[in-house]
Amino acid sequence: MKVVRTIAEVREALAPLREGTIGLVPTMGALHEGHVTLCYPARIDCDTVVMSIFANPAQFDEPADFASYPRDEERDLAFLTMEDPEDVDIVFIPSLEEMYPPGFQTWVDVTELGSILEGAARPGHFRGVATVCLKLFSIIRPDVAYFGRKDAQQVEVIRQMVRDLALDIEVCSVPTARDADGLALSSRNVLLSPAEREQAPSLFRALQTRDLERARAVLAEAGLEPDYIEVIESDGRHLFAGAVRVGSTRLIDNVVLKGDE
Repeated sequence: MKVVRTIAEVREALAPLREGTIGLVPTMGALHEGHVTLCYPARIDCDTVVMSIFANPAQFDEPADFASYPRDEERDLAFLTMEDPEDVDIVFIPSLEEMYPPGFQTWVDVTELGSILEGAARPGHFRGVATVCLKLFSIIRPDVAYFGRKDAQQVEVIRQMVRDLALDIEVCSVPTARDADGLALSSRNVLLSPAEREQAPSLFRALQTRDLERARAVLAEAGLEPDYIEVIESDGRHLFAGAVRVGSTRLIDNVVLKGDE
């Protein structure tokens, strides 16, 4: 597992590997088992697996939210080594200045799809997501990029960008990894207090009802008010998706209404 920190270094590392298939697993760090599940299909499908670790400030609508986002590079690298260092060949950890150099002024905005649901709740969020993903795609030039289905709207925003800009990249979505009580794995889960951690699985239980009124009742019983609960489409599936704030931590999740589990 090779760690590189600059665009020049990662391009140099990938240059002799271009004849094979390259897979990219983009992350913002604070790695957990959910990130590992993205590496499994990448390892099977691709000759080379690249993981990027970059906490992207452009996709946070609140500076306090970015400031509180967990970041621990030493722990992340130790986690990858402990899990299976052969799952990832190259780890790209760029600095803020490497990704957004002085004078940076180019942004990608998926206007319609990026303005609803999460986009409405977090203005500018998907502009930051689309821009950093396009830059990573330009740097790494992967054949396949892997994202988790928990962030279903994000997957569709990236797919729309890939279609609109005629990028030669396959976007692969991977089933959501969960704790034993159903809570979707997320880097933000570490921010939950013990009491909030008890509340948090209520979102998954609510969505499992697959009924709007019953879902709202489950959340109300847990003392939670959803930001939204909507039916969305992703990967040819109809999903029952929702977002809720547990304390100061915002959680999202979805379950399949119609289509392949």
